[in-house]
Amino acid sequence: MKDLAYSTIDSYHQAKQLARKNPEPFWAEIAKNFQWHKPWDKVLEYDFHAPEVKWFLGGKLNITENCLDRHLKTQPDQTAIIFEPNDPSEAAEHITYKELHSRVCRAANMLKANGAKKGDRICIYMPMTPELAIAVLACARIGAIHSVVFAGFSATALAARINDAACTMLLTADGSYRGPKITPLKAIADEALTQCPTIKNCIVFKRTGQEVEWNSIDLWWHEELEKVSDSCPAEIMDSEDPLFILYTSGSTGKPKGMVHSCGGYMVYTAYSFQNVFQYQKGDVYWCTADIGWITGHSYIVYGPLAVGATTVMFEGVPSYPDYGRFWEVCAKHKVNQFYTAPTAIRALEKHPTSLVEKHDLSSLKVLGSVGEPINAEAWHWYDKHVGKHNCPIADTWWQTETGGILISSLAGVTPQKPTYATLPMPGIQAVLLDNDGNELEGEAEGILAIKHPWPSIARTIWGDHERYKKVYFSAYPGYYFPGDGALRDADGNYRITGRVDDVVIVSGHNLGTAPIENALNEHTNVVESAVVGFPHDIKGNALHAFVIPNKSVDDAEKLTNELRDLVAKTIGPIAKPDRIQVVSGLPKTRSGKIMRRILRKLAAGEYDNLGDISTLLNPEVVEEIKQNS
Repeated sequence: MKDLAYSTIDSYHQAKQLARKNPEPFWAEIAKNFQWHKPWDKVLEYDFHAPEVKWFLGGKLNITENCLDRHLKTQPDQTAIIFEPNDPSEAAEHITYKELHSRVCRAANMLKANGAKKGDRICIYMPMTPELAIAVLACARIGAIHSVVFAGFSATALAARINDAACTMLLTADGSYRGPKITPLKAIADEALTQCPTIKNCIVFKRTGQEVEWNSIDLWWHEELEKVSDSCPAEIMDSEDPLFILYTSGSTGKPKGMVHSCGGYMVYTAYSFQNVFQYQKGDVYWCTADIGWITGHSYIVYGPLAVGATTVMFEGVPSYPDYGRFWEVCAKHKVNQFYTAPTAIRALEKHPTSLVEKHDLSSLKVLGSVGEPINAEAWHWYDKHVGKHNCPIADTWWQTETGGILISSLAGVTPQKPTYATLPMPGIQAVLLDNDGNELEGEAEGILAIKHPWPSIARTIWGDHERYKKVYFSAYPGYYFPGDGALRDADGNYRITGRVDDVVIVSGHNLGTAPIENALNEHTNVVESAVVGFPHDIKGNALHAFVIPNKSVDDAEKLTNELRDLVAKTIGPIAKPDRIQVVSGLPKTRSGKIMRRILRKLAAGEYDNLGDISTLLNPEVVEEIKQNS
């Protein structure tokens, strides 16, 4: 895949210039690196006002042939996946490209034997084992649309995602290991399926061996595999056919099912993976994310496998059995590129550096950061103790909606700058806008937007194209609006300053405040609530909920615990507010809009920086909240 990579600053600048002047020939050259059953008739067709985006129109392909089959000719015995289990005493598993191809084809035949076909939606709710990656690829092999739901989500959240996409099959497991805990995935799935009439089959992978209830639609994964062969021709897909749906939090209560396409997504994830991490043949690359998130889709499965890389899958957590686990795994597998979240780095830097120093990290060449802007302290700790000042840090900015990394340094090729995502990738036309939608030149701070499509942009929200238009293209017509603010320095480097809408990034996960408020409001003693983020040493941001009760509260602790449990049950434990404050009212404008800007400052303890509150409908509430904080 050498034609994908810019390994010198000159080649990078040449690519940037070509992409700006002639974007279509630029992307066509990159797309030629892949295997197509039929080449495209037209590179790009788009209208950001409609909005409609189509790449490589008329092109026919199957992404799994690019991730698996073509590597069988050149490197069948190369390790594709290294699986590192939760329990360090359990042996790691090395899966070659030849073996992965065989296992994906067998799983694809298992899906077909149980009625799955092209265009069906298949929900995947599984632990971080190779079978999760195999399930994803098996769906893509037969042209079914996969919808992976993070295995930490509740039954209610799982059911909502299954029903929104009308999934016909669920792939799950008896349970999952996560540090010292076992999550009963099958029991959670069973609860969800009581509300999911479209599911016809539930195939269960045996991971923990725990007792599970068995229902008429349930089938054991291992038993179904025994019935089928490992020969499965790939379904030929149109470039614009949906590859997967992945749900992300919105600022309204309903999660958004972002739809990614087969052709453009493949081209961009491989291109961005190769360039950002400067992967070389034989390297061992490890992204610590879960495949339940876009990071896992793009940079554990599709991007690395499309370029023939060796990718590590880790089942555990950074703190088990101790806070040296990441570094032990890096040393054990001689990891060359390591990609993790600032939340993890901040948690690890709280512990003795001896936990890092006792492991040989000399194999590391590149470090990466993903999920949220990395703060300066964490950046310097990462650079000093993990990278030993020898590893460039790629601070990557992107989203579920973008499919791949849009702004980042290219490791060792372009200059890095602590806390800055730095420069847009060649082919990405980023701009800053003022509140009226005018482009800002030079050094500036404003609203980040993208003015030209890239191949892996999400094509729509499943079943709701109007919402897609409203959320991403209506605020600033003619631009893709990601919901983030940014500042740009004199050299053109971008620093992401945070969300400008009602989404809070907690531990790298985008959490819409509206679904959490909806959950809180379900409680019989809650009239209204507002949730905002506040700075947190480890998570980056944490959640502060302001709650108005409908009758006096005798036991605040009891109410707080009930509300946290309600959020965990409705959405998942990751969405539980760190703080819940009972208040008599919320600061509102005279039109009744909650002033979240003020609540954010109150939650952060910035009492002297509230600005003019005299225009509020109820300024006295602000004083009350301050007194009771």
